[in-house]
Amino acid sequence: MNIGHRPELLDRLAASYALGSLKGGARRRLEAYARQSATVRASMLLWQERMAAMTELSAPMQPSPNVWKRIQIALAQELEAGSFARAVHAREGLMQATMLAISRKLSWWRAGALAGGLATVAALVVTVHTTRQADTEISQLNAKLQSASQVQYVAVLSDDKSAASVLVTFDAAKNSLTLKRVGGYQEAADKSLQLWALPPQGGPQSLGVLASDKVMRIAAPASQVVTIPMLAISLEPKGGVPSATGPTGPVLFKGALLETVL
Repeated sequence: MNIGHRPELLDRLAASYALGSLKGGARRRLEAYARQSATVRASMLLWQERMAAMTELSAPMQPSPNVWKRIQIALAQELEAGSFARAVHAREGLMQATMLAISRKLSWWRAGALAGGLATVAALVVTVHTTRQADTEISQLNAKLQSASQVQYVAVLSDDKSAASVLVTFDAAKNSLTLKRVGGYQEAADKSLQLWALPPQGGPQSLGVLASDKVMRIAAPASQVVTIPMLAISLEPKGGVPSATGPTGPVLFKGALLETVL
């Protein structure tokens, strides 16, 4: 079965793989498909990027320190009441013990009422604190999602041994290419990596020169990108070469530009 021709199934499998819920033989089969298919590798890498981005949107939540202080105070009061009752019981006779038993019931009732009241207050404090924090985080999340890139196209650029080296995504709404180095290749100080579009007809078109950063963005009009079936990266002199000349150095990485399944 070629899952590369079934985009919805591939999307679900890649999402499960990134989440870690794809186990056993199914996980191994998907990894085997990825070694043979750039489409499968692209979908898997894209979902891993999405999951990694999601972890950056949320922050850990902690109860207010006042909640723990009130719980500690309530526990201390109960322990003191119990110690006092045991001391009186050891000194007094049967009648006093009987009276103490009645008093202890009342004491426990009061302590229970106090603990219940404190628990209610603590619950209200936690609820109010959590609600406010959740509202703040939801607002922050919405702002981040609105400003986040909407990936419509993705390419995994691999070397001649099919080892993924650069993940390329394209946001057509923002006319922005994002390139992330996923391999270990590093060009020499006097060299630059240059990204090329390989159109169906005509010569290669330069899309930009890569910086040494692990992640970088390049502005590119949608009309120049969405019709391109293939992307490639060549090794060029420092600063790259003019687009009209085409690549002058070896082509190190290349891959198909694929439309994503959303």
